Amino acid sequence: MSYSLSAACCWIILAAILAAIPSNDNHWRRAYILMAIGAPLLIWVFVQDGIVFGLLFSAAAASVFRWPLRYLFAWVLRQVNRRAE
Repeated sequence: MSYSLSAACCWIILAAILAAIPSNDNHWRRAYILMAIGAPLLIWVFVQDGIVFGLLFSAAAASVFRWPLRYLFAWVLRQVNRRAE
């Protein structure tokens, strides 16, 4: 297993641990930290291990960030609808 895949697995384990710890701000602060670490990690996985493992890690990261992605998708839809009016 390459270093990038090992780091990606550690990132997923870290995300699961951070999600299990109670939080006052609904885990948003932790989500920002995980995003800051995960973005370069995603690029590293794509470059070192190829598109298949990169897409697998993208799917894993999307499952971790399901609520931020829903909020982002809703915001984008609002912006598109506002421009269409």
